[in-house]
Amino acid sequence: MYIKCHRTIILLLLMCAVGLQAQDKALMAAHERRVVQLLETVSGGGTWLERQAASEEAVAQLCKALNEERSERWQWNLPRTASVLTSPDKKIRVFSWAVVNDAGEYECFGVMQYYSDREEGYKYDVLQDHSSDMMNREESVLNARQWFGAIYQDLIQTTAGDRTYYTLLGWNGMDPLTDVRVIEPVLIRGGEIQFGAPVFRRERNLRRVVLEYRDDAAVQMAYDEQTVQTVTHERVKKGNRYRTVEKVKEHRERMIIFDEVEPQVSGMKGLFQYYVPSGLELAYVWEDGKWELRHGAQGRLSDKKLNKDFSPLPKDSPSYEYKQK
Repeated sequence: MYIKCHRTIILLLLMCAVGLQAQDKALMAAHERRVVQLLETVSGGGTWLERQAASEEAVAQLCKALNEERSERWQWNLPRTASVLTSPDKKIRVFSWAVVNDAGEYECFGVMQYYSDREEGYKYDVLQDHSSDMMNREESVLNARQWFGAIYQDLIQTTAGDRTYYTLLGWNGMDPLTDVRVIEPVLIRGGEIQFGAPVFRRERNLRRVVLEYRDDAAVQMAYDEQTVQTVTHERVKKGNRYRTVEKVKEHRERMIIFDEVEPQVSGMKGLFQYYVPSGLELAYVWEDGKWELRHGAQGRLSDKKLNKDFSPLPKDSPSYEYKQK
């Protein structure tokens, strides 16, 4: 009798666990449907005020979802105009998208969920975009309340000693004249998110890389396996004499590869609406706990896509014009 009763209790407990799991999934699915609806409004038209309101409601709805128990396990499926990236160790997940106003200026929205060792659990922060009014943007250490806004395309996890770094690659439409690409190092320090870190070798004050350039220029940035040329000089004996010989070796490794940008005409330094690709490609390679800048990187063949499947909102056809009925 005791054994039968024991088995019955175990079975009931298992059924309750399965029921709770199904309930969790149904609740998260309902949150996701609402977030998707709101993001479709953000990118689908209406007035700027309507798009702004929908975006703010999407942030609030997302926060409700992230308050749910085990929300970090949910696999989000959002429209392609929004980005959801999760680190390999599952300790960071970042949501990002943008709203364009009637003047063609972009405001980025974001939420970051992350694991806090101090609190021994997951928490989240709403990210507040200050990219348009930020001073010393490449040198500043920032937090969620002061964020260099971007729609993120890739999340790279690296380590240096016992510290883990997460490097985000992002894009921001900024204004009708310029776009921005950004390399943003992130770490969890004291149980809080920190944007910007001194992880660029030989660039003492650099905390993030910001490339700003003319709106219609095609500037690429991606984390990929690419070809690097290494130039060495060796002393070679010929007959009774030695001479120095230059040798070029090529090898492939993972890197952040991007176009160098410069003013199209002289005398325009700092006027980013005149910046275009120079024709050279640069790369950062993670080496001995730092991002090492390399010259002579080569992009993959032209029939291969450099960037991952991601489409930021196009400026030339935003579909946001208010039409009178």
